[in-house]
Amino acid sequence: MTMIMDNNQADTSLANRFALPKIDVSLIATATIAGAFATLGFDLFGQTISPMLKSVASPFLGAKLAPVALANQSLAVILGLPGKTISGLGIGHAMHLLTGLLLYPLGYMLVFKPIADAILRTPWWVKGAVYGAALFVFALYIMAHLVAGNPPFLGWGGITWVALWGHMVFGLIVAWFDHRRAI
Repeated sequence: MTMIMDNNQADTSLANRFALPKIDVSLIATATIAGAFATLGFDLFGQTISPMLKSVASPFLGAKLAPVALANQSLAVILGLPGKTISGLGIGHAMHLLTGLLLYPLGYMLVFKPIADAILRTPWWVKGAVYGAALFVFALYIMAHLVAGNPPFLGWGGITWVALWGHMVFGLIVAWFDHRRAI
């Protein structure tokens, strides 16, 4: 069955809704600024706010995140180097900063958001929360479990929940900056 549309009728097919953003200085600058604030938010939440809330929100808050330690462990496995070498050189810390400042924000703006815009008719904050949850799965299942050999989602202990909320904070901050850039 062929559907005939006049020029005034919008084509809402999936292919026509999918559009990649133009990679320019504005996008790179927004990604970097968003990444800086999102990484600060993630680290502040996971290493300061969560431990302060242990007495009122355990087991969902209270643990202290250690993203650099996980990066060190994952990189040691990937590179086949001793963990002390990776840690001593600060490579895990550099990887945490690089992914937070640039790679994850660009992943949102160049990959996740165009796909989400084509599929999901939701506000920016829903996309940000979903992206944060996707980062959580990547970090705690793919990197921590499949790469580094830890239990899936680190055994669903207190750190798991803090990691989920922290990654969602990260995703929301990146999505907010991207939304502001688009206005």
